[in-house]
Amino acid sequence: MRNRTYWWLKHVFIGPFLWVYNRPFTRGLEKIPAEGPVILASNHLAVMDSFYLPLVAPRQIVFLAKKEYFTAPGLVGALQKWFFSSTNQVPIDRGDKESQNAALATALKVLEKGDPLGMYPEGTRSPDGRLYRGKTGLARVALETNVPVYPVAMINTNKVNPIGSWIPRPFRCGVYLGDPIHPDDYRDQGDNYAQARALTDAIMNALAELSGQEQVKDFYAADVKKSLEAGQGYPEGAEPKRR
Repeated sequence: MRNRTYWWLKHVFIGPFLWVYNRPFTRGLEKIPAEGPVILASNHLAVMDSFYLPLVAPRQIVFLAKKEYFTAPGLVGALQKWFFSSTNQVPIDRGDKESQNAALATALKVLEKGDPLGMYPEGTRSPDGRLYRGKTGLARVALETNVPVYPVAMINTNKVNPIGSWIPRPFRCGVYLGDPIHPDDYRDQGDNYAQARALTDAIMNALAELSGQEQVKDFYAADVKKSLEAGQGYPEGAEPKRR
């Protein structure tokens, strides 16, 4: 896969500015294979996670992105759609079971082409910088394709791009890549769901170790965000630890 617009944005128009402005630091990127399918499983702190990982990665990455990024009205919506399409982001519907299965089918097609696939197992941005329970879709893709999963920790991107902001702030951010996690190691965990759950939990544990985030193992980020947005506060048991 070679996307010329992606290349120009990364190396000429946007990438050089981000390298100077945010001075991203990296660790472990040499572990990404030079060719062939690979799954990059990242924590999700900010919209601009999908800028910084492609910026530092040695290969062009295809991301699955929520369809709302491609359907906003007006000029801003048109520019947003152009940008996300130009940076190898594929729209998916995160709604019902049928939509989720369609998203997984899209992920399988990306890997069948031999491309790197970027996914966020939390399913949405963290509302508070903590690492939430992972959803099993990524693991289902890995188990079906037997493609290794590399945990990717985004560091400080929520300081560069806080929720609600679009202009990056001049903080340093980083990207750490961990050792590959192999789906075959989890095929003895029981039925298909048990395998996917065990693999997902292993990925989230690796992300917590890489990123240093407080881990919220029993709650999904989307459920906590919904509760906070409804003015109901954190669900019982999901409250941040007092420091």
